[in-house]
Amino acid sequence: MAAFKQIIKQDQRLDVNVLVLVVDDEPDVETLFRQQFRRDLRAERFVMDFANSAADALARIASTIGQTLILILSDINMPGMTGLEMLPKVKEIRPEVPVIMITAYGDADTKRKALEGGAEGLLTKPIDFILLREEIDSRLAQAS
Repeated sequence: MAAFKQIIKQDQRLDVNVLVLVVDDEPDVETLFRQQFRRDLRAERFVMDFANSAADALARIASTIGQTLILILSDINMPGMTGLEMLPKVKEIRPEVPVIMITAYGDADTKRKALEGGAEGLLTKPIDFILLREEIDSRLAQAS
């Protein structure tokens, strides 16, 4: 029975080259995401990487060409380059990677700008982690 459970666990484990990138200038975001997805990260279903600015994110995205980047989650309001300004640059580098924008201001104008810029969706803070987990699970299924 223990061997059977181990086989099932191995089947659920994906290649650790599967990556979700979170872009946010708030230092506590990484802790929050790691806590919310701790079981997935421990089970090596995917790797979650963090960038604290749009510039840092663009450098990381450019360096992930050999990895399966399945999703980028980006805050909109950041110092320097905003998430909305970063969006077309991301699409130039990795046009196939879906980007979901995150904002504290979920007004219609912000959503329109994000979708027109190429975002697949918009999440408002506080983040609904159940919905986000479903999105990640969907992307994982497409990647396998």
